Amino acid sequence: MRLGIDVGGTKTAAVVLDDNDVAVEELTRPTGYGRDQVLASVLETSAELAQRVGLTADRFASIGIGIPGAVNAQIGRVEHAVNLGLDRFDLGSEAAARLGTRVSVENDVNAAAVGAYRYVATTGGDTSLGTDGLAYLNLGTGLAAGIVLDGHLRRGSSGVAGEIGHIPVDPGGVICSCGQRGCLETVASGSAIARQWPTTGTSPVHDMMAAAAAGDPVAGRIRALLFEGVATAVRILTLSVDVRTVVLGGGVTSLGEPLLSGVDAVLNEWAEASPFIASLRLGERIRVIPRTHPVAAVGAALIGVSNSV
Repeated sequence: MRLGIDVGGTKTAAVVLDDNDVAVEELTRPTGYGRDQVLASVLETSAELAQRVGLTADRFASIGIGIPGAVNAQIGRVEHAVNLGLDRFDLGSEAAARLGTRVSVENDVNAAAVGAYRYVATTGGDTSLGTDGLAYLNLGTGLAAGIVLDGHLRRGSSGVAGEIGHIPVDPGGVICSCGQRGCLETVASGSAIARQWPTTGTSPVHDMMAAAAAGDPVAGRIRALLFEGVATAVRILTLSVDVRTVVLGGGVTSLGEPLLSGVDAVLNEWAEASPFIASLRLGERIRVIPRTHPVAAVGAALIGVSNSV
């Protein structure tokens, strides 16, 4: 059995897979802040799920951890994860020493890409994914993608493959957290909406959409930028690596059908203006996985073995 742990900013989700990659146990618990608390979350989650399946943690064939931030997957180090208070933390070796089995660590979006690849390939019967590939486009606080090609996760030469949120798209835009101006992430992410539409409610994204639907012109402009930004991300992923499928994930996808129809309308407009873009059938490449499916935790479990999926 393999254990996958998705360490998020507020919660940790974990899943145990059997040798047929079927989830046999799942668990969600709060995530702590800082090295000690994050490590404790991993250790306690591992111990509880091991007990549930009648094992000790050292008997898992492997353990994989997906975590936000910059990760050196080769050595299992979290270079920095601001929201978790981590900096140059050797999470993989620290956890392995205490659990007694191999522990792999990967960026959470990359882990989710692997989980999405497995989900699409097994539920859709699409064996062509092995050559055509998939991108998982995470629309959360930021915007980034994980890419799987030829059955392997692609991290790039320096680990930044898929960081398309930091491609500048507006020379006159705001300064991005990365230091560049007008990055895609500044218009098509949860943080972008929160900046443009401050609210006392629990969800700036949903509040903005409600205001746009009611006819507020400012909200309408923000909504249009969101739709165009997500469509741009799909176009970039197609033109750069030509993946067959782009899976949308992250908190912004909780908008559901209004988001999908809005993005599709932008793609159709582009297709009408460009026979080349029309030939790519961008809208047909988009998929959404049910939010109840622990895609990042499953991907972490699979990455615990290797980056081959």
